[in-house]
Amino acid sequence: MQYQAPVDDMMFLVKDVFSLSQRLGDIADFSDFDDELYAAILEEAGKFATGVLQPINRSGDEEGCQYDDGVVTTPKGFKEAYQAYVEGGWQSITADPNYGGQGLPKALHVLIEEMFYSANTSFCLYGSLTGGATKLLEAHADEATKEKYLPNLISGQWSGSMCLTEAHAGSDLGLLKTKAEPRDDGSYSLEGSKIFITGGEHDMAENIIHLVLARLPDAPAGPKGISLFLVPKFLVNDDGSLGDRNGIRCGSIEHKMGIKASSTCVMNMDDAQGWLIGPPHRGLACMFTMMNLERLSIGIQGIGLGEMSFQQADTYARERLQGKASDGEAPAPLIKHGDVQRMLNTMESFNKAGRALAVWLGSYLDVAFHSKDKDAIKVADIMSAWLTPIAKAYFTDAGYETCTIGQQVFGGHGYVREWGMEQHVRDCRIAQIYEGTNGIQALDLVGRKLIGSKGEQLQVFLSEVNADLDTMPDSARKGQVAEHLKELEVLSNSIMSQSAANADLPQLIACDYLHYAALVTYSYLWLKMEVAAGGELDEKSDFFFKRVLPRTLGLKASIENEL
Repeated sequence: MQYQAPVDDMMFLVKDVFSLSQRLGDIADFSDFDDELYAAILEEAGKFATGVLQPINRSGDEEGCQYDDGVVTTPKGFKEAYQAYVEGGWQSITADPNYGGQGLPKALHVLIEEMFYSANTSFCLYGSLTGGATKLLEAHADEATKEKYLPNLISGQWSGSMCLTEAHAGSDLGLLKTKAEPRDDGSYSLEGSKIFITGGEHDMAENIIHLVLARLPDAPAGPKGISLFLVPKFLVNDDGSLGDRNGIRCGSIEHKMGIKASSTCVMNMDDAQGWLIGPPHRGLACMFTMMNLERLSIGIQGIGLGEMSFQQADTYARERLQGKASDGEAPAPLIKHGDVQRMLNTMESFNKAGRALAVWLGSYLDVAFHSKDKDAIKVADIMSAWLTPIAKAYFTDAGYETCTIGQQVFGGHGYVREWGMEQHVRDCRIAQIYEGTNGIQALDLVGRKLIGSKGEQLQVFLSEVNADLDTMPDSARKGQVAEHLKELEVLSNSIMSQSAANADLPQLIACDYLHYAALVTYSYLWLKMEVAAGGELDEKSDFFFKRVLPRTLGLKASIENEL
């Protein structure tokens, strides 16, 4: 089945639900953009996803990446698709115009990413890492480094990678052992190995800029002793041309359950020349600029795959004749059966609310990165910090559930390769694991964002949502959302008050709490969409409130049983 880019649904969010032109209109960097431009960009992104990326998705999965003595070859058609991606300007969407970027809002880019993840998740990952590397350098590199590396990263002529994980140190980066020794010329010599490096080696870009975490000789132990280095595959001469091959090479690639056309590499450094980015021993703080953007991107992977799975399941359910419907029709389309309707409605409930949260979070990132209003930036920073672990973990948990539901709609046909549903399940599964496992995201939300801020971040979130609720007409639904927000506050206060006496409490309830907070957030967003739609979404909204939101009852009980 051909992917249908949901541009109308996306523009409904852009124009009617969040009014991006107004929401971001006071920010000088976005003052020239309007809804007409946003719609045109989304239309073109949809055409690229459907016409260029989707046709090589299944073949890319079947062929996979190939490794031969340090050289990684991507599947047939990927180099050509990447060239079209670069020529189309898709890598430069949100990047700084001073270095060749287009400077468009992240709130728009999340929708473009969703389309690309729907059409070809493996392909989309390469650009995602490059975009994150670009933002990191924009935020933390000195001007000379920006001038030297950003234009080619922004254009996509070069790509980027993030080198954190080591074999003995997965989520615990404080254990990493890669070393960086100073050289006489001000650069550093790096020694060590990194694993699970997405896009660490491939044949689509002429150079790869690796951002590597390592320890200086005088580094203190633990995460406070980590520094950040830029390590290019090919050294870059002063005139911008490529020089000698650097001492960072791919030792092997992983053979994986899914995302097989994405190269997942072991990267070995032997006297690799690198340059310090940011202050010594502050590399982890700098890297979080990239990590948080990647966490949102991987969350969107869950939405994209969930949307593709839904479209295929919905089409199949309308065409496949099976059994007798309640109205007596036999054989009847699957969609006439109540249980199939339940499955499709559940999928759509997750997809639409997740997409709305992605745009909402994207708009806060836009304010944080581009506004000159200090008070607005403070709120945006807190909202971005609060919502990012929710987005990464719940988008992917719900995305995986959605993909498995879509497979279920197909029955036995969902389990065989022919229909493509099993690939969505395999491709989506990793999203719950990488860029910080969903358990880590939940612990971040409870441990750092809730308890660590003494409830400040939660209060900012509640203040933002309740202020918006006050602008909506009174209704039973509005009262239901308000009640859930109050319950979230009470439950959160109980967790904070009891965590001091029970050190294990955050670990025990974190995942349930994140799911609870996510569903409450989704209830607000479903109400916001329902109001903006003026009645057209009432049936969809009803399903969420009657059949999905009640999951909070079990989550709340589970948490309270540990208090």
